[in-house]
Order: sequence, then C-alpha cells, then structure tokens
Amino acid sequence: MPEATLLVIQGPDQGSRIDLGVAPLSVGRGVHNDARILDTEMSRQHAVFSYEEDSWRIVDKNSSNGTFVNGKLVESSILQQGDQIQLGRTILLFSSEHKEELEAASARINLVPDHAADDRSRIVGQARSEGVGIAGHWGQAGANLQLLYQITEEVVRPTASRDELLRRILDLTLESVGADRGCMLVTDSKTDRIEPSVVSHRPGVNVDERMPISTTVVEYVIQNGQGVRTSDAQHDSRFDGGQSILKAGIREVMCAPMHGRYELMGVIYVDTTNSPLQFEDPQRGQFNDQLLRLLLAIGRQSALAIENFRYQDSMITAERLAAVGQTVAIMSHHIKNILQGVRGGGYLVDMGLKDENKELIQKGWTIVERNQERIYNLVMDMLTFSKERDPKLEMTSIKSVVEDVAELMQQRLADRGVQLKIDIDDGIPESMIDPEGFHRAILNLIINAVDALEDQPQPRISISCRFSPSEELYYLDITDNGTGIDPVDLPKLFSLFESSKGSAGTGLGLSVSRKVLQEHGGEITVESELGRGTRFQLQWPYILDDAGDNSPEAEEGEQP
Repeated sequence: MPEATLLVIQGPDQGSRIDLGVAPLSVGRGVHNDARILDTEMSRQHAVFSYEEDSWRIVDKNSSNGTFVNGKLVESSILQQGDQIQLGRTILLFSSEHKEELEAASARINLVPDHAADDRSRIVGQARSEGVGIAGHWGQAGANLQLLYQITEEVVRPTASRDELLRRILDLTLESVGADRGCMLVTDSKTDRIEPSVVSHRPGVNVDERMPISTTVVEYVIQNGQGVRTSDAQHDSRFDGGQSILKAGIREVMCAPMHGRYELMGVIYVDTTNSPLQFEDPQRGQFNDQLLRLLLAIGRQSALAIENFRYQDSMITAERLAAVGQTVAIMSHHIKNILQGVRGGGYLVDMGLKDENKELIQKGWTIVERNQERIYNLVMDMLTFSKERDPKLEMTSIKSVVEDVAELMQQRLADRGVQLKIDIDDGIPESMIDPEGFHRAILNLIINAVDALEDQPQPRISISCRFSPSEELYYLDITDNGTGIDPVDLPKLFSLFESSKGSAGTGLGLSVSRKVLQEHGGEITVESELGRGTRFQLQWPYILDDAGDNSPEAEEGEQP
C-alpha cells in the first residue's frame, strides 16, 4: 500500500495533515470519524477513503453538501496524485507515493568522476540562461510554449512537498526533450552542497540501474553558469571500452543550471541510453541546441519554484518561532503573577505561625489556595488547548455537569455576591458527551461572567438549556447582566491569548471552551451589549451511542 496523506489547504483546520495509513478511513465533523475536521458545512460522516486494487478511492456517504474532486461532484472516485478534494468548506490535497518512490535520489544515481583530463564527453553545444529564446519553426515553438505553460501550472498548483513538484516538472521534461532519464541536483540552503533531489525515467527504461552522472559536466555547468550538451559518447574517440560512462550506456547528455533570482538553485541533468527511443523517427530523440535552450527555460522555472518553497518554509518557521515566543512571554507573565500571590500568602502563613495567630494563618492559606486554583486552571486550559484529542464520550446529563460546576463555583459566587439561577428541565435527554471537557468549557464561561460582574449592582448569572428534537441539537445559554463586551473586541473574542481583562485574563479560557464544543461537532456564539450584559450560547448535536452519529438516518434533514 502506498503512503498517502491529505493536507488541508483551505478551511478551519488549514495546515493539518491526515495520514491515510489505515483503510478504510472515515472523514467528517462527527466525533466517531477516524479523522475529524471541524467544518460546520461538512456532514457528520462525510466521506470514506479506501484502498482498492492498487488505488485510493473516495466514496461520498450521502453527505448534505456533496463531495467534489477537482471541482467535479462525485459519489465515488479514484484519486490521483495532486487531486484536490472539497468537503464542505474544506479543501484537501491528496498525495500518494509508493515506498520505492520515496527512496533517496542519491541512492538511484551514480556520480561518475573523470580522473583523466581526456576522460570526458565532448561538449558540442552550450548556452547561457540570460535571455533564453525558443527558436525553430512554429510547430516546435508552439509545443515548447505549451510545455512551459504546463510547468507554470505545476508551479502554482498546491503540492505537499518541493520534491513532489520537481518530480512532476522532470517527468514533463523527459517527455518533451526525448530523454530517457533525468535528475535534479538541488543546492542545500544550509550547507550550499548540491545534492541529488529527484530522479525520473521514461517508461521502458530500466529503473533498477543507478543513473550515472558525469561530475565533469555538472561542475562545468555550475562554474560557468551555462547549459551544455555533449556528443554521442559511443562515437566519441575520447571514450574507450573500459570507461565507466560508456559502460553505463550513455549516448548523449544535456545539463542546465537552475538559476534563481539571486543564486544558483541547482542543475537539471538528462541523458539518453542505448535503449531504443519510442519514436518513429530516430533523429527526433537526439539532442540539439533548441532543446538545450528549452532545458534552460525549464531550469529557470524550477529554480523559481525552489525559491518559493524556501520562502514559504522560512515564513512558517518565523511564524512558529514568533508564536512560541509569544506563548512563553504570556505564560511567564501569568505564572509570575500567580507565584507572587502564592509568595504573599506564604508570607502571611509564616507570620501567623511565628505569632501563633490562627486568623493570619487562615488568611494566608486562603490566598495560597486561590492561587493554587488559578495555576491549576491555567495548566488545564493549556493542556486542553494544546492537545488534539478525541473526546471521551459517556452517556451524560448536561444538567448534572452544570450542577457540578455550580457547586465548584459556589464559594466564589458567594464572595462576589453573584446570584446564580439554573433553569434546566429534568426531561432533557442524556447524550454522549465528554463530561470533563464540558465541565471545563462551562466553568470557563462562568468564570468569565463572574469577572464581568465585578462592581455591578445586583449581579446575576442564569443558565438555561433546551433540546430541539427536529434539529437534534442542544442549546445551552449562559447569560449575565455585566458590563458587556465592546463591539471592537467581539471578532477576536475566541482568539488565543486575546483577553479584554488585561493582566487578569490569560486569553485561554474562551478558546478552550470553543475547542471543546468543536470537538463535539458544536459551536459557541455570543451576543453582547455594552452596559447590559452578555449571552453565550453553546450548541452541539445529539449523540445517542457509538453508532448513532454515523447512521444514514442521522443525515436526513441535516443542517450544515
């Protein structure tokens, strides 16, 4: 079975990768899928990927919005390398390679040194990449332009890796110039060493033999920045029967530099062998200056593609490092504040012990406990947000979860003088949810509401829940009469590390709550008015048991 992956290139989970190591593999927004994608326009079980008769296939599972492969609506489709699959608002890039294709290029070529001065093929043509033109009659020129257009399309097409793109370009090159084998040697951006990156063969050529590459030709191209073609090695008097290039069966070679905007990105090297060429006219397979100029143009396009991948990798690395730095700075700040609280409480406890003052000890210990709770909540939020996990589903009453949270918050609510009202009918059906996850999500929202009620007259929080049998959805509302949220802050309310509380907030709580709901295929919405209060609404689908979410009946009348 070939190794295959799905890269999310558009949608809520953009950037995530799904390994198709297990077949069949189901994809959808429901919690029971092998791969969950948190896309509200995707069905609970949207599609299934399976491996049949040496090919990967996608089968739509009667989804509401359909499955599209390369923009075409399909019920079932064999997948090809580079196919784009749209499920809901999410677009995935399919990539599949056999293990033998993943073999390092360096193991498939043989760099042949020329030890003697006369041990080289004769360079009979050369050209510079500056101002490359495509000459010849209109028919050949049109074909060359068509090839360059195809390569340009490949460069802008989404791809999972740089080498995958270069291999597609190399395959097009071999077909167009009539070469039997080809290799791209690419400059390592860290070491400046030029190393084999991809190798390709035309159909009918023995792929088990390592491809010999003349270091003399490659070094000449690198040093002079020119593309070259060599004569037929079999008829070159400089080669005798004992020399390695002749033994390898090389007839002709073309090699061109891959010049980027500012530096050499590598070289592209193609050759012909003793194998019969698949042309009615044998002369068509022989290299000439026109094909060399075409190879130079291909080398230029390939270099620009390599540069684009380098820039993209650099930007991703920079963003990742910036995110790590931001996280460390923010977490350090909050932990420092909590430790200061612990130190202050510990100081009071120490003074109380020295003076045998129980009241001072109790006051200090209360401060320590409060800060212990703060650091516990911070760590739990960090763990919840950082881990991609499947919810641990249990048949649970949402009323019991809310009551557990209320009991935990009872002392804090009393200290702040906040009235809490719970209006949840005992008749609301139980559902398969992760009680611990929901506990954390609801707790964060209530803590958020309590903070918004500070210094408010007659502060109160109400919690209500209803179930819609027709929609098979739960709606849980948490409403407060606090200060409200500034409309400017609403769009970034659920963003990580965004907090309207200043140093009092971590910017994690609401992000964690949304993540928990999304793990259950649900969502959180918010309505707020300055000076009048805020209402958070949690909604999530009804799940009866392990099979209920995937049954065909569950899809009928489903609202995406």
